[in-house]
Amino acid sequence: MLALKLLLVPSFLLVLSLVGKHFGPSISGWLAGLPVVAGPILLVLALENGGPFAAVAAAAATGAVFASVSFCLVYAHVSQRFGWFASLAAALVAWMAAVTLLIPTSGSVTVGLAVAIGTVVLAPRLFPVVVQTAGTRHPSAAELFLRMAVGAALTVGVTVAAATVGSSWSGVLAVFPVLGSVLAVSSHRTSGAAFSSALLRAMTTGLYSFIAFCATLAVALPKLSVSWAFLVAVAACLLVHAGTGRRFARSDA
Repeated sequence: MLALKLLLVPSFLLVLSLVGKHFGPSISGWLAGLPVVAGPILLVLALENGGPFAAVAAAAATGAVFASVSFCLVYAHVSQRFGWFASLAAALVAWMAAVTLLIPTSGSVTVGLAVAIGTVVLAPRLFPVVVQTAGTRHPSAAELFLRMAVGAALTVGVTVAAATVGSSWSGVLAVFPVLGSVLAVSSHRTSGAAFSSALLRAMTTGLYSFIAFCATLAVALPKLSVSWAFLVAVAACLLVHAGTGRRFARSDA
């Protein structure tokens, strides 16, 4: 499982970087909404602690979409005036503040689902209006490798932390913005604030599939085996993601 995490997230970051280079930040951000980090973490929690524990974690992860989107929103706004370091610091503070608000109700899948859907419906309207300029610099091979290395390190760190706390905090930590932070900082540095803001905005649309995955797990794990619960959750995730992809196609037409 450790090898899977060390390979999956860096490989996905490489794919997202190449997609962003050739197809722009919207498609890259949309793909980044997939539960590539949270999925393996929740699977480890289910295998090591049982379905009921992982179900509570999945419910908490559903509501924690609010914290993830808070990170994206604050980074996008702060980056319009400041560099990547100040933007990242402000976004992480926003994530922690949102998590603090979420923890008291993080065990309820109903509350988490309501919070998550409300968040992704409203969030796109709250991002700054940006105009992308031509001639942005694409990441070099060394920068791509750095993205992958940082992504792997963050994933392992979050996984280790999630394994040492209770079920609710495990679910919240599973939604720590690993992909968001790496992509936001790296794209900000190489392609500018407008590019990173567009990517983060698109990520909120991709999070519909993340919500479907986590909410389905929260409901299915107490009733089904771990393998069947994850199969159903993955199917729900891919179905929803395909739907949001068609939405992108219509909006970009």
